[in-house]
Amino acid sequence: MGVSSDVPALRRGLAVLRLLAGRPGPLSAATVARELGLPRSTTYHLLAELTEAGFATHFPEERRYGLGVAAFELGSAYLRHDPLERLARPLLRRLVDAVDFTAHLGVLHGAEALYLLREQPRRPATIVSDVGVRLPSHLTASGRAMLARLPDAQVRALFPTAGSFVDRTGRGPRNLPGLRRLLATERRRGWAVEDGYVTAGFASVATPVFDHGGRPIAAITVTFRHVCDDECGQVWPELAEETTKAADALTERIGGRREA
Repeated sequence: MGVSSDVPALRRGLAVLRLLAGRPGPLSAATVARELGLPRSTTYHLLAELTEAGFATHFPEERRYGLGVAAFELGSAYLRHDPLERLARPLLRRLVDAVDFTAHLGVLHGAEALYLLREQPRRPATIVSDVGVRLPSHLTASGRAMLARLPDAQVRALFPTAGSFVDRTGRGPRNLPGLRRLLATERRRGWAVEDGYVTAGFASVATPVFDHGGRPIAAITVTFRHVCDDECGQVWPELAEETTKAADALTERIGGRREA
């Protein structure tokens, strides 16, 4: 009986932590109560318990609450265990077995796409996107799969000048208006493609992975040989279906929420 009665309180406490983590600054207890639909007395009790345990911090002069050191330590421990890579690896392996192409897990690192994992088919092709490699995100399918889900202001901050648009093969967006048009198209479509933007003779298809707030946290990509004298306009929906299955499975594994 005691355990079951504690479960709702635990869930409310976790909801408070998620709310604090999802906001750019500290919140008042009244805001927490309103956002979560909790009685004020319950909210103050939860915040007091979280503060005592170190998961929340009270700023008395501001009458607000933010995340505490214990929450930071928990997040740091989470990162040390490489959870994203561990959860993604078997999904990438299944994807490779399904399509027989190289698959990657990538994240945004500033204006670059950083590759964390690579799984290869039995006869792999030589490509530049190895683990630890960083490439201009506006040229890669993985980068644009994530950029397409970011606010316009954030994209603009990542690409402030014409010099931000690195060129590798003569293909791909060369300025912010061109990038925005491409991102709008790919957001509507649901996946991103690149046809020789990174390496001539290769193309990629990528789908985003989302965190619990519906924000793009990573992307899953397949890369394959494709020779075309000019951009062919192909979008490879069959491959996108497979990358989307893998990305959605990873989103679910990390407790994420796919964007509506």
